[in-house]
Amino acid sequence: MTDIRGERLQIMLSPEELALLDDFRFKHRMPTRAAAVRELLRLGLTVAPTIGDGRKSSSYGVSGRRVDGAHEGDGA
Repeated sequence: MTDIRGERLQIMLSPEELALLDDFRFKHRMPTRAAAVRELLRLGLTVAPTIGDGRKSSSYGVSGRRVDGAHEGDGA
């Protein structure tokens, strides 16, 4: 099996999200951040997806805090 990765995906993470990613990576002894992201994607795709409700991209985060500093679910 040839493992060809022909697409590059660039994402921006908050310092809190990056810390969570690195914690996951080191806890599971993964060689790179990219490997950790791929594993998290694989895990996330095995569960029921969240139905999009028209929120902005900045409303989706993994640390519970949006880019604007508010907590998710604050109504904004």
